[in-house]
Amino acid sequence: MTNTILGERISDLLQKHGLTQRELAEKVGVTEVSMSRYIKGDRTPKGPIIANIALALHTTSDYLLGQEAEEDSELEYYRTQRAIARNAKNWTQKQKADLVNALFESEN
Repeated sequence: MTNTILGERISDLLQKHGLTQRELAEKVGVTEVSMSRYIKGDRTPKGPIIANIALALHTTSDYLLGQEAEEDSELEYYRTQRAIARNAKNWTQKQKADLVNALFESEN
C-alpha cells in the first residue's frame, strides 16, 4: 500500500461527503495536522485509525488501502441491509425513526 493511494482516497471521499479535514479529524479522534499528513502521504496511520477513517467516510479499510475498488451500489446495499439486520434489535426507537426518516429524505 502506498500512502499516496490512501491519501487520494481519503481526499476523494471527503469531497464526496462534503467534509473538511478538520471535521474528519474530529470524527476519527486525531489532530487536523495528523489528518493532513495522512492525506499528503507524509505519515501512515495505524490500523485502528484507518478503521475509524473508513467508518467516518462510510467505506472499508480495504478500499482506503487500495485493496479493492469503490463498491458498487448493489453490493453496498446488501452490506448495509445485513448490518441493519444484525444491529436493529439494539437500537432505540429514536435511532430506528432516524433511519426511516433518512431513507425517505434521500428520495427527495
